[in-house]
Amino acid sequence: MAGIDIAPDAQGKVRDLYDLGDQLLLVATDRISAFDYVLEDEIPHKGAVLTQLSKFWFELLDGVVENHLVSTDTSDLPERFKPYSDYLRGRFMLVRKAEMFPVECIVRGYLAGSGLKEYQRAGTVCGIALPEGLQNSSKLPEPIFTPSTKAEIGGHDENISFERAAELLGAEDAATLRDLSLAVYAKAAGYARERGIVIADTKFEFGRLGGKVILADEVLTPDSSRFWPGDAYAPGHDQPSFDKQFVRDWLTAHWDKQGAPPRLPADVIQKTSDKYIQAYELITGKDFSY
Repeated sequence: MAGIDIAPDAQGKVRDLYDLGDQLLLVATDRISAFDYVLEDEIPHKGAVLTQLSKFWFELLDGVVENHLVSTDTSDLPERFKPYSDYLRGRFMLVRKAEMFPVECIVRGYLAGSGLKEYQRAGTVCGIALPEGLQNSSKLPEPIFTPSTKAEIGGHDENISFERAAELLGAEDAATLRDLSLAVYAKAAGYARERGIVIADTKFEFGRLGGKVILADEVLTPDSSRFWPGDAYAPGHDQPSFDKQFVRDWLTAHWDKQGAPPRLPADVIQKTSDKYIQAYELITGKDFSY
């Protein structure tokens, strides 16, 4: 796909980062990652969905926690990036630079993924004891905070206990991140449920700026969350989804996790793009365009 001829100062699995001093330019590409691999194929419009959905949530959640967003308007791009406005439109955020906390803040409201596997084995999720009798996709009695470490590209995030997070961050900061994560999830999950989407779990990242803890990176997108259709939700089995679980499921069925992942077929690429767009439109109530 088209891009820009300016090398990023840092690169994540999906985003390219440009250091502007006290701000960052975050550019969401159409890359997609699964099982800690960045896949060779891209998902059309994915970067724009991530950016536009994050912008929507940052604005909606502003009363719960401050965030790092400055602008998504191409007129605010630094001069050297303006020649690339057509490519960047809809897929970039100018943000305030914060000192990021070295943990990912995961909130789980339903039993799925690695949490389900641990529960079936030990009756716990990330060491937190849960009631007996829960099923695949069961709603938890209350959302739980399950932080993890941040892995480099190609590495694996490691689930850690709240006590370990407190050792890494300090007890006060760990408690602040837990409380903010649960508050943001509660607000977002309630909003999404009214619009036909169950947010099963999600991942937040926070930073410190001017003495305040702020919400940063992306927020509540199909890359960082499990989105399930509310009208089809029923515990006891895997749920259809609006997120990249569709890609994970295809890879699981067609790849033994040895060597590089296979190329995605055209229909999987298109259906994944459609699911991302559908999630955006259901949550925001707007047609997708950028």
